[in-house]
Amino acid sequence: MDEAALIRDAQRGDLEAFNRLILAYQDLIYNQAYRVLGDYQSADDATQEAFISAYKNLRSFRGGSFRAWLLRIVTNACYDELRRQKRRPTTSLEPVDDTGEEIESPRWIADPGELPEDTVLRAELGQAIQNCLDKLSLEFRVVVLLIDIQGMDYSEAASVIGKPLGTVKSRLARARNRMQECLQGFWELLPKSMRLETRE
Repeated sequence: MDEAALIRDAQRGDLEAFNRLILAYQDLIYNQAYRVLGDYQSADDATQEAFISAYKNLRSFRGGSFRAWLLRIVTNACYDELRRQKRRPTTSLEPVDDTGEEIESPRWIADPGELPEDTVLRAELGQAIQNCLDKLSLEFRVVVLLIDIQGMDYSEAASVIGKPLGTVKSRLARARNRMQECLQGFWELLPKSMRLETRE
């Protein structure tokens, strides 16, 4: 995929080129939204808003990392979604499907090569990680997601959130410490490399 050519074509109004860009980035953008918001429906809404906003503002993209540009848009869409939720709060404790039924094994958990007990442990660890992410303040959560989950470097993350490099480094260090402390509450689920020595 020639991303630069697709961007140029999309900026000229080629909807097919924009759709190809969406296909290339939809998983990345959705995962960022889900990890920030912790809810499938909210993540769907934020992802849709992000792509609509990207399409409307595509002409303002002036080069650089298109991935970082999209992540900035979806992060802002998540902030907007959280503000909306504060006005109309709802709490979902378990993942549910479109009919409101609880999902015992969400699609993103399944690995056909895994043993059932490994799948259960991984699902529980995934839920523990999301639980600890949800306990972080939004500013800390976004930095952890951008750097530790999305694999961005510090300067890219600083660009996405519009903060100085030092702020990003400070938030990340504090967020990692809080995540490590929180995850010790799920000690039995953690790989040995993540367990603090005091519990051994």
